[in-house]
Amino acid sequence: MNTPPLPEEQTADAAAPARTRSASLLPQGRFAGPIPWVIAILIALVVIAAAGGLSLRNLAENARADLAGAVTVQIVEADPEVRQTRAQAAADALGDHPLVTSVRIVPEQELIALLEPWLGSSAASEDVPIPALIDVELSRRASASEIAQLQAALVEAAPSAKIDAQSDWLRPVYDALAALQYLALALIVLVSFATAAAVWLAARSAFANHRDTVEIIHLLGGTDEQVTRIFQRSVLRDAAFGSAVGLLLGLAAVWVLGQQFAALDSGMVGGGNLGVGDWMLIGAIPLAGVMLALVTGRITIGFALKSML
Repeated sequence: MNTPPLPEEQTADAAAPARTRSASLLPQGRFAGPIPWVIAILIALVVIAAAGGLSLRNLAENARADLAGAVTVQIVEADPEVRQTRAQAAADALGDHPLVTSVRIVPEQELIALLEPWLGSSAASEDVPIPALIDVELSRRASASEIAQLQAALVEAAPSAKIDAQSDWLRPVYDALAALQYLALALIVLVSFATAAAVWLAARSAFANHRDTVEIIHLLGGTDEQVTRIFQRSVLRDAAFGSAVGLLLGLAAVWVLGQQFAALDSGMVGGGNLGVGDWMLIGAIPLAGVMLALVTGRITIGFALKSML
């Protein structure tokens, strides 16, 4: 003998068709609208900006690390023989200092090769006095007082010698790199706001187009949470598709730019290579974009549903 269903079972059985009817009333959009492609472009911009910012950070850190423990001694003398004699004396004096690990007198031909792009053939002329340069490697980064001690050690050997910390030469470069990093971060923030705004406009437009349908869903027993989930599924598909395409576009642009910079064959540029952690951070950008779109879509539909009351 069959027993009649309990009231709770009747309620559950009736709720399931109601949810099915609610979901079927709202059309599930495909990738026909512009929003997925807008998200793709924005994600690509974020990937490029993030890769550029991380590369600049690595470049600055590697350059600072390489030059933090180095100084250059410059000896200006008109007489070539006196210049070479004092350069050798200065190198001997610096070699005895406990902070110094290596001393190298830069050959004159190397200096001429460095000056030729600026002075042309006159760089090798005797009319152009070329100072003697000494590269000095230190065991660690020297303080201002220790630089003064090194300068004092050169007084007797080469009174005209002048010590310059190599990191001080590139301080304007470091400041420029830091400004570019902040610019990349600002671009990421602005593009994130643009992505949220695009999803907000798309969700508002979709809700407005189906406002009458949402009212019917409410009459059928559907809840605001069910309506929100239906819209979120569409947002999820569009955001996931757009983020995946944007990641591919951004990586392609980063690869092309990387090939162009690699062709420069510069050691300083090579210091900006991206590491494993950097690539993992870049790979997380599409996931962050999808999460941003979902949160924005949920908030937008939530406010729209409250406005119906």
